[in-house]
Amino acid sequence: MLVEQIIFTFISFAIFVLMFFRMIKNNDTTYVAVLVVEVFGIALNFLEVLFDIKLNMLFLILKYILAILIPIFIIILEKKGIMLLEIWNLQKAKMSIFLGNDKEAKQALLKVLDRNQNSYKAHLMLAQVYENEGGMRKAIDEYVQAIDLNKKDYESYYKVAKLLNGLDKKEEASQMLFNLLNKKPEITKASMLLGEILIDAKMYKEAVNVYQEALRFDQVNYDLYYNLGIAYTMLNDFQNAKTCYEKAAELNSLLYNAKYSLAEIALIYKDLEEAEKRFLEVIEDEELSADAYYELSKIYLIKGDKEIAIKYINTAIDANSKKIVEKVKKDPIFIPIMAKISIPFNLEEPEIEDEKKKLKEKEREAKEHLEEMSELTRNLSYNDIKLLKKNGEEKKETSKEEKENGRERAE
Repeated sequence: MLVEQIIFTFISFAIFVLMFFRMIKNNDTTYVAVLVVEVFGIALNFLEVLFDIKLNMLFLILKYILAILIPIFIIILEKKGIMLLEIWNLQKAKMSIFLGNDKEAKQALLKVLDRNQNSYKAHLMLAQVYENEGGMRKAIDEYVQAIDLNKKDYESYYKVAKLLNGLDKKEEASQMLFNLLNKKPEITKASMLLGEILIDAKMYKEAVNVYQEALRFDQVNYDLYYNLGIAYTMLNDFQNAKTCYEKAAELNSLLYNAKYSLAEIALIYKDLEEAEKRFLEVIEDEELSADAYYELSKIYLIKGDKEIAIKYINTAIDANSKKIVEKVKKDPIFIPIMAKISIPFNLEEPEIEDEKKKLKEKEREAKEHLEEMSELTRNLSYNDIKLLKKNGEEKKETSKEEKENGRERAE
């Protein structure tokens, strides 16, 4: 018992002196908290000796933890280059970020970097703070420094590309994403962002390659299939587009944009029954319902059922009078029923809440492209449509072969 107390006293006092001199040397008042903790542990031992009592197991363990184990743990961390002040400020910054106090978090992180420019965590957290504040260029700089310190920080690669894209530096963002996907091709969100940039740049073939590669690693992602369908649409490869939209709609039954595209492709191939079925599914969507009713009206005019055509076109006008009336006036197919179409005096476009507006620019372009193509093919003969479908199937086979060849080369 006495020997144990002597050994404890010697070791704890030596550690206390060491920590005190570290505080002086590093000019770091954070050590005061550690010294206070040690004092509590030493005090327990002092009380044990002074009053000749035997501490129970709980206080005995607490004595060793406070006076010896905690300071030794801190010394080991510092040997590995992790300073106490850095640990404290990183934890302080993490808590400040959690509480939404970015200013305090930034101050704590800058203190860390003043002493240690090679702190990966500090650079990473500071980048997140700058990003929250809207300082995108500063955030990029910090993410880049984090990447320099940790080459396997693939999330920061993606963040830099995303921020560059937000600053309209598309080429730099693309290069960053290509580099990232060469290292980690399974990162779906990087493929999605790169594909979007390529589509915006009208580089549809390149976008197809990116999405097809991504599907090797993620075959149940409806967004990948849907975006691949958009790329094929803009290439007039409607057979492949149809396959992709079908898969997207299968994976997500609420993906009305894909169903609308399938309906338009059905119109291109003069499959009126399939088109009608798809448009009837789309009318549930607030943003697309007016267009769906409009297209249903045209289908029934082609079928020769004017009564149902009138009902559908008036429903479309009720949903979006301004947009639909303009389209009706431009399309001669409505001339036979024009007298029975209820055109309101005040043409208004309904307000749709921002969160309900799902169509992005690339989606609107694909939608308008399909609508234009269905108009162009409306007067084609069934033989022409068969030829169009045959060409589409040939494209599909070619695409399949290219995809398999690409896989073989990759392997």
